[in-house]
Amino acid sequence: MTAIKPFRIAISEDVLIDLKSRLARTRWPEAELVDDWSQGAPLKWIKDICAYWADGYDWRAREAKLNRFEQFTTEIDGIDIHFLHARSKEPSALPLIITHGWPGSIVEFQKVIAPLVDPAAHGGNSADAFHVICPSLPGFGFSGKPKTTGWGVDRIAATWPG
Repeated sequence: MTAIKPFRIAISEDVLIDLKSRLARTRWPEAELVDDWSQGAPLKWIKDICAYWADGYDWRAREAKLNRFEQFTTEIDGIDIHFLHARSKEPSALPLIITHGWPGSIVEFQKVIAPLVDPAAHGGNSADAFHVICPSLPGFGFSGKPKTTGWGVDRIAATWPG
């Protein structure tokens, strides 16, 4: 059996400074010739996203929100998989794997994990509680990158234990 190792997100300040520096040094192409997405993502949209990541996104706040959940890594099918595991205090809670898509991340689920784990605290019935497992897809977040092709939805669905 593969070991399950505790994990905590801890991005160094140097990495965040480097990201902001690289974003500030971006050499932008000429704008597209159309007013839609037919030639790819519009340059203005890309510039707005980069400006947000450089000056608006609060990584430390996101890191803290994700670190409130227990996190682990384990090897599955030859890839290190990162996952959140939020256990319910309800004895009859069922395990539930929630998986993000492409592109995406576990961030998509951070607002629904607590209500799933403790529905009574959020106006629901405690009998509806789950133990939530939320893995980062191979190649995303803190999971390892696949070394071969073929990691589509069918393989990922078959890979998650269940």
